[in-house]
Amino acid sequence: MSHPASHLLDQCPRLAGFVRMAFDEVRERWILQAPERVLVLDETSKEILDLCDGKVSTAAIVSRLASDYDAPVDMIEHDVLAVLQLLDEKNLLEWERPDGEGHDDTGK
Repeated sequence: MSHPASHLLDQCPRLAGFVRMAFDEVRERWILQAPERVLVLDETSKEILDLCDGKVSTAAIVSRLASDYDAPVDMIEHDVLAVLQLLDEKNLLEWERPDGEGHDDTGK
């Protein structure tokens, strides 16, 4: 059974322009800062977001992480899609089309 967000696999995610990833010295954790909200990232989310530049597809991110961690692709895909879907629902991501023709704000 495919993940509910599997339609995101051919899209190229990046943080929205108003979102900033930074290391919080007080929390000693990576965070996402957006207007009137802060999200504390776990290590997995940070690794995923490091690869989200609007040029690399979600499928390529999954493949890279599966290779880097010598882990099953389906397990990595589930984790990547869960993180990206959550951030997309909070409108913290923008999505580029793999053909480079503009972006798709809906991620769908």
